[in-house]
Amino acid sequence: MATSHSRSELLLALLQRRILVLDGAMGTMVQRLCLSEADFRGQRFRDHGTDLSGNNDILCLTQPDVIRGIHDAYLQAGADIIETNSFNANAISLADYHLETLAYELNYSAAALAKESTDRVGSAERPRFVAGVVGPTNRTASISPDVNNPGYRNVNFDILKNSYSESIRGLLDGGADLLLIETVFDTLNCKAAIYAALEVREARQQPVPIMISATITDRSGRTLSGQTVTAFWHAVAHAKPITVGLNCALGAQEIRPYLAELARCADTYISVHPNAGLPNALGGYDETADAMAQIIAGFARDGLVNIVGGCCGTTPDHIQAMAAAIESLPPRPLPQ
Repeated sequence: MATSHSRSELLLALLQRRILVLDGAMGTMVQRLCLSEADFRGQRFRDHGTDLSGNNDILCLTQPDVIRGIHDAYLQAGADIIETNSFNANAISLADYHLETLAYELNYSAAALAKESTDRVGSAERPRFVAGVVGPTNRTASISPDVNNPGYRNVNFDILKNSYSESIRGLLDGGADLLLIETVFDTLNCKAAIYAALEVREARQQPVPIMISATITDRSGRTLSGQTVTAFWHAVAHAKPITVGLNCALGAQEIRPYLAELARCADTYISVHPNAGLPNALGGYDETADAMAQIIAGFARDGLVNIVGGCCGTTPDHIQAMAAAIESLPPRPLPQ
């Protein structure tokens, strides 16, 4: 079995040779299945006192075949890296469902399921990787949730760091090849996740790569906590992530200027996984696979990207179209 060190070196070597493909949305695929409350609960949580519908992370325990099937679909579509189904699998977010004690188990199971799929599909000629997803939580350390009390916070750095540490240990024990701190809307939250990742990595002497991906919340070009893309990069560059990127909130067309700004200022590899366009009046996403793939190919032709994928509204069709569109295009070279 390859060690984490050799897997890291392999990933780095691939990034130097070609553009890699990340998978698409997990939530979109789950929603398509129209699962019932009973499906989410399964046998184990049949008598749980809180509704679990919409808690996609719990499906790693109650409907593992569903999650495994989604991973397999994205791998068949051409994804080099698949994300674990662990976006909200942290004690802070899970508290909404009274399931905070399951954080480690959920992350472990999420990583193990993804690892099963990559081990089954990957080969020496075409290795596949598991990105352990570390989501932002449903709280923010930089902004008060009470407009009448701007100094109030409902979470702090230490609580965030401890929650992230538990999740990260589960992801690594389950077999994740790298960590993806994604959909960062608050840089202070992100710094807590970085601190946790570096601390766990040092304690285990496990050189797992870290990807960091921020979300620009609107056309102001700033994160929710107020930073521009350039400011965000300088705030997280000390972590020496293998990639820095952008995801969610915007479609590929809308995200382009901010991606270009990031590619100009960052001296590491660049990732992007935007939504399938902006949401429609019903909250859905209408951008077709071919239309999105052409925009993504434009990113590649202009030398902006090293990893491409999809966020909300994207499906295996979108990933397959992207993979085909960028196949012959060179990756963004690291700036000197």
